Amino acid sequence: MDAPLATMLGTGFLLGWSVAWPPGPINAEIARRCLASGFWAGFGLLLGACGGDALWALLVAVGVGAVFTGAVMHALLGMLSVGLLLALGFVFARGAWRDLRSRSGSDPRPARFDSSRASVLLGATMALTSPWNVAFWLAAVGRPEMTRYGLAALLVLVAAVILGALTWGALWSAIVVLLRRRTGGRGWSVAVKALTGVLMLYFAARSALSLAGR
Repeated sequence: MDAPLATMLGTGFLLGWSVAWPPGPINAEIARRCLASGFWAGFGLLLGACGGDALWALLVAVGVGAVFTGAVMHALLGMLSVGLLLALGFVFARGAWRDLRSRSGSDPRPARFDSSRASVLLGATMALTSPWNVAFWLAAVGRPEMTRYGLAALLVLVAAVILGALTWGALWSAIVVLLRRRTGGRGWSVAVKALTGVLMLYFAARSALSLAGR
């Protein structure tokens, strides 16, 4: 069965936008990186995450994604995701403490961890280790009523979802950079790192409770 191209593109774009904008660890880290190192450091994280999402989507579209929905794989991916969030929470909390102790009046030089390349790698890792990403793509393109449209139509839908997410990411990154410029970019380091660290720990705790069925 053929699906109208405009329908697939519109549906996918709105779906990608709707799942990208709610607060979460990726949006929190995009904001922190934009404040620390500028637009591309933050937007690069979303580029990496979209690359990881595209891989999950491809696996689901060709029928391999179901392998990752078993209880063991779901738990394994969940533990990896929680571990990554805990590690990030620790890194940012430590960074905030070091910046506070330095008593420097200017913003510290961005660390290598905040580079554009590191952003892409971290974004991909966050997407690939999230079991909820697999569930999302199974719901988006793995349903029987979707698979009957054929692989080409599913790939169009996937591309539209990614485009919607990237559009939101570009807008969010630009807003954060504009905020940074308007306020001069000074005094952000301690507060932003500390807040991001707390958020990562919160998301880790929430993910752990979800995995435990609470």
